[in-house]
Amino acid sequence: MNRRVRRAAASYALLLPSLVGVGGFLLLPIAIVLWLSVHSWNLLGPVEFTGSSNWRSVLSDGEFGHSLVVTLGLTALVVPIQTALGFAVAALLARRGRGGTVLRVVYALPWMCAPVAVGVVWQWIFAPSDGALNAVLGRRVEWLSSPGLALPAVVAVLVWMNVGYVALFFVAGIRAIPGEILDAGALDGATGWRRTRWLVLPLLRPTMFFVLVTGVLTVFQTFDTVYALTRGGPEHRTDVVAMRMYSEAFEAAQPGRAAVMAVVVFAIMFVITVAQYRYFRDRTSYEY
Repeated sequence: MNRRVRRAAASYALLLPSLVGVGGFLLLPIAIVLWLSVHSWNLLGPVEFTGSSNWRSVLSDGEFGHSLVVTLGLTALVVPIQTALGFAVAALLARRGRGGTVLRVVYALPWMCAPVAVGVVWQWIFAPSDGALNAVLGRRVEWLSSPGLALPAVVAVLVWMNVGYVALFFVAGIRAIPGEILDAGALDGATGWRRTRWLVLPLLRPTMFFVLVTGVLTVFQTFDTVYALTRGGPEHRTDVVAMRMYSEAFEAAQPGRAAVMAVVVFAIMFVITVAQYRYFRDRTSYEY
């Protein structure tokens, strides 16, 4: 065995643990979902091949279409709001001063908490009779049972959970900007909003791309918090696609249909991610 072969063997041996992880926790689940999407199974009985039956059933299902619309609407509300608030918070936290580290930890705590626990706490805050929010307002408001208020309430909770996470990445991005660039901009009159608009935001595009992509993926996968808050109601106003997949797989015992939904959601997230990548690709500079 010559030296080149030995080096290749050693390289593949070092890659083996990662390959096992990728194969066992990424590729294998994808293959199982694709296999389930063309089979019928009630979680107990035998598995039967159904071909495209599950696909036709799901793609013509109005409830699944409604869940997609709800999820897209939730994404369109949560991602821009948490991104804007995260940047505003980061602009304050990026200033070097006493207590900055403590504040960053405080802002990140909601994101680090278990989503179910967050949902339970906010369910108590939104409770109509003895909730903390209604006690402050001095009036009874059905935050989670009103069709017009349930989705905004979920949006508020998700933004509250994720804004600290977004802010941490923006803080890192702001602090990575060389001071020479900002000083040169100040000499040219770029101060205040002009400094943010023409210097800081363009140089934060790599961070912005990451924050937007992860934000969209996070909202599309949201389940625990919505389940703890509203369980998809009222009138299915918060019936996100993850809730619909859970209902099909475990309540209706139709994992084949749930697998089709998962594939459709994956395709939508892939298209959105590619669109974001293509937008930022020609507008991003990684060299300062």
